[in-house]
Amino acid sequence: MTKPPDRPNGSLLLRLVNAAGRRFVKNGHTWLSLDEKLLLNQACERTGLDDYGDDSFREGLRVLLGSYELDAELSFIGRICVNSDTMRLLSNRLRLVEDRRRHPGIGAEVIRRPLFITGLPRSGTTFLHALLAQDPAHRAPQVWEVMHPSPPPETASYATDRRIATTARQLKLADILMPDFKKVHLIGARLPQECIAITSHAFRSYAFETMSAVHSYRAWHDGQDKRPEYEFHRQFLQHLQWRCPGQRWVLKAPGHLLALEGLLQVYPDACILMTHRDPLKVLASCASFTEVLRRAFSDQVDKAAMARQVSERWAEGAGLAVKHRQAGNLRQQMFDVQYLELVRDPMAMVRRIYEHFDLGLTKAAETAMERFLAENPKDKGGVHRYSLESFGLNPEVERRHFQSYLDCFGIEPEG
Repeated sequence: MTKPPDRPNGSLLLRLVNAAGRRFVKNGHTWLSLDEKLLLNQACERTGLDDYGDDSFREGLRVLLGSYELDAELSFIGRICVNSDTMRLLSNRLRLVEDRRRHPGIGAEVIRRPLFITGLPRSGTTFLHALLAQDPAHRAPQVWEVMHPSPPPETASYATDRRIATTARQLKLADILMPDFKKVHLIGARLPQECIAITSHAFRSYAFETMSAVHSYRAWHDGQDKRPEYEFHRQFLQHLQWRCPGQRWVLKAPGHLLALEGLLQVYPDACILMTHRDPLKVLASCASFTEVLRRAFSDQVDKAAMARQVSERWAEGAGLAVKHRQAGNLRQQMFDVQYLELVRDPMAMVRRIYEHFDLGLTKAAETAMERFLAENPKDKGGVHRYSLESFGLNPEVERRHFQSYLDCFGIEPEG
């Protein structure tokens, strides 16, 4: 198949700002620096703290920063965003360690039978996460508290915390950088957040490879034991839960599919919901989503190469799903959610999930979920058009790559 044409990277305003900013990059201004030592020191200066906790994050940080320089072809705006977000992650890490030192009770929190939603991206994971989060018994980490976790949130001020407004302002900037993003993924300060935003604080996360073409970081992360990032994930949940508990956590990330062994080592009683959708629809949607993200941070996005990376990554994920199913040891701990069944009758699927895990669906939960469905119709953020061919992928070839997954889970093709 011929290479798909690349459209200009970002809006006209974004391209003009990036062009004007190239001289600042060449001059090496500190606010554009991706130097590890400088960033670590600046985070300490910003917070007045100097204890980062255990050193397990340092190798990932070092590899990631090197990969940004070597692989990602960051634009001027991209460097600003990466510098700023790395500073946020490091500053949060310092504050989390300090909060844990000052409040030993955080470390005593117990995480019981969390619900983890995973599966191929663009297969209904976000929708299901938001729907299950409507249950008053459930606790889903919200965007604002993951972006700004310290001090630990409190039940009394959870809906009015000033960090909500701070996060909303920051998300408006993201909307300027990525005006198409809301068509592919709804985001808001009080919406549920993915777990990859939590594990980013450990610099062991699938988030980074989605945002930028950090190939060497991806290769490093693939070779790592995943237990440490889930140990950090559990500590983060303890922090959020300490003063603002719920009966049960409901969590989500497609990346969990790639790391189920590490997840289950830390959360042996986890309840796993695995969503399934026609991979041809998944790949086209995921490639489109990844393109929107990467164009915000780089002037050089090769659509065909990016789409191949997406296909390879999630063919791997599908293969792991098949492997776990054939092993047969997670049948009671796992429940399959077919995308077409989920969107056809969401509440019927919810009832099956609750019955499988013996969760107890209350009238209050049903009412809240039905209200959510009425207020959030499909494509609320707008319709985003995409096709496999527009990314240089051949549908017949891709279907062959995923055939064992299709057969194993009985997935219906979509048009």
